[in-house]
Amino acid sequence: MTDLETRTPPAATATGVRGRGYRPNQRHVPVLATLGLLVLMYGVGVVNYEGFSDTQIVLNIFVDNAFLLVVAVGMTFVILTGGIDLSVGAVVALTTLIAAELLNAGWPAAVVLPLVLLVGTTIGLGMGCIIHFFEVQPFIATLAGMFLARGLCFLISDASVPIADPFWTGVAQQRLAFGGFFVSISAVVAVLVVLVAAYVLAYTRFGRTVYAVGGNPQSAGLMGLPVGRTRIVVYTISGFCSALGGVLLSFYMLSGYSLHAQGMELDAIAAVVIGGTLLTGGSGYLFGTVLGVLVYGLIQTIITFQGDLSSWWTRIVIGVLLLAFILLQRLVTHRTHR
Repeated sequence: MTDLETRTPPAATATGVRGRGYRPNQRHVPVLATLGLLVLMYGVGVVNYEGFSDTQIVLNIFVDNAFLLVVAVGMTFVILTGGIDLSVGAVVALTTLIAAELLNAGWPAAVVLPLVLLVGTTIGLGMGCIIHFFEVQPFIATLAGMFLARGLCFLISDASVPIADPFWTGVAQQRLAFGGFFVSISAVVAVLVVLVAAYVLAYTRFGRTVYAVGGNPQSAGLMGLPVGRTRIVVYTISGFCSALGGVLLSFYMLSGYSLHAQGMELDAIAAVVIGGTLLTGGSGYLFGTVLGVLVYGLIQTIITFQGDLSSWWTRIVIGVLLLAFILLQRLVTHRTHR
């Protein structure tokens, strides 16, 4: 055996000598499927609708869905641990309403902004503690959190509350121009949140623990990893992201309303799952979540360009895609464990 043969990995030998070709990591298959779907949908839009290829159309997806992307980032952390958070939509609505009421009462934006972020973070922390210390199922604990947050909304006001604060309206109307295109400040904030979250998951001990807890919490505990603390932290992160998403939504809508973000928890879950994160936890990428949100936004854009379709088609298509990607996940995990 030559020195070259000694250094050649088995996989490379199988690919080069036996001619089997490149086989992607099984964990990458759902993300690659989402990317392929996104490219296909964009191609269909370009072929069928005039002006669809404009770069600003793609940027507008980020502008119009910045709040959903931030909420989906928090949901990704939760689902990676094998949990679920049904409270995010209600926390988003509560954030918009508290912000609107306090700003209209004359509170300065410099106080309101951190306060509403603290409210959402505290709700997430509370649910995480209940899940860990009282061993309550995440579905039940976050369902209670959803009812609590939405009930507080109606307790504060059952009418839409407009926001006229100069700082809020200034941020809402600000556009960052470059090369003939523009994005909103909310879109920039969403991208920054994604980058920070991706770094945390990929390059920190906490991120590796999140994956370990989702993969097998019993084994993670036997390895000495802080399973309970990790679960508490991910729900706290989700609460913070929900509150931040509520702030971005209030910039987008310039109002607070009890019925804002109805069903957003399902949109966030769908975006995360379509992006390739396993519902059972332990596998997934932030890049996939971004792709999932882009798929959601692209469906809305195609329906808008079509002009004669109901907006409810977005829900129908997302439902079909969600089912398809869950089946794909089952197939991939079955082949991985064979």
